[in-house]
Amino acid sequence: MKGALWSSCFILLLLAVPSCAFHSPHDRIASTSSRYNLHCQPFTKLHSATSDATTDTVADAETEDSTANKEALGNLEMTLQKRLVRLSPNNWVENDLSEFVNLGILSLICLAVLAKVSLVNQDITRGWTAAEISVRVPLDNWNDYIKVLSESPIETKAVTSATVYTIGDIIAQQTEGTKIGELDRLRTLRSLLAGFIGHGPMSHIWYNFSENIFESYLHWTAWWSFFPKVVLDQAMWSPLWNNTYIILLGLMKRESVETMWDDVKRTTIPLIVSGLKLWPLAHCVTYGLIPVENRLLWVDVVEIFWVTILATQAAGATKGDGEPSSGH
Repeated sequence: MKGALWSSCFILLLLAVPSCAFHSPHDRIASTSSRYNLHCQPFTKLHSATSDATTDTVADAETEDSTANKEALGNLEMTLQKRLVRLSPNNWVENDLSEFVNLGILSLICLAVLAKVSLVNQDITRGWTAAEISVRVPLDNWNDYIKVLSESPIETKAVTSATVYTIGDIIAQQTEGTKIGELDRLRTLRSLLAGFIGHGPMSHIWYNFSENIFESYLHWTAWWSFFPKVVLDQAMWSPLWNNTYIILLGLMKRESVETMWDDVKRTTIPLIVSGLKLWPLAHCVTYGLIPVENRLLWVDVVEIFWVTILATQAAGATKGDGEPSSGH
């Protein structure tokens, strides 16, 4: 348990380190534009010339299709502005610093976890062959996990889900086109906390509750019993957790109750439909082969893929700042 908590602390350290990645892309464009006006006079001249040319073009085009041309020229103006901002030397420094910090701390976390896992038998591995080490290290790490799980099941599952949701949100941001230096670490922190205080403990309760219903009350223990378990999971647990996740994010962003309720109504059906692409098949393994005490570990392995869908869906409606909008 100490090892798991220690690794989680490193992840929290990553999210706590201040850098420009805390700022949304919208804020960073605004702040960078301010610095650009002070330090990039050559770019200002270029922008001014572009604006003059744009104005002349609009005047000539108004006689044919004023509305369409204005819209097209407005988009061109916005594109040029963004490109000029990216060319700002100050923006280069910001991005490079943020990327350096993110990559550096991610590397430290990976090295620390790798060392913790690989040195599990450091006191007794002297004289072992490479083949013996390759077999014993995974086995002994698994035995340590089972021991910690039996001693502190809820805490262990909370840390496991927190780690998975952190990884999943980073993957989601990457799939959305966010560069490593522009990761929204506040958003990732919210996903981590949702996994820690929500998914881990709630999953522990759900899997034990579900198993108890089928074994103690319905007495459905035959091989086919995993079918109704999967149906119950998708009908009850899936929408319950999806909506809990949305509400937890809303609370951490201090959204109003009305906004969170609108978000729940807007995302419930799309998330269920997205889940049907993955979970029914995955849960045939969950409820058909995996012991109840290890189900969350299996689910969290699959969660790496599902939480990417979930985090992307939750952040799908944006205001342009990388954060879910009020219609989220």
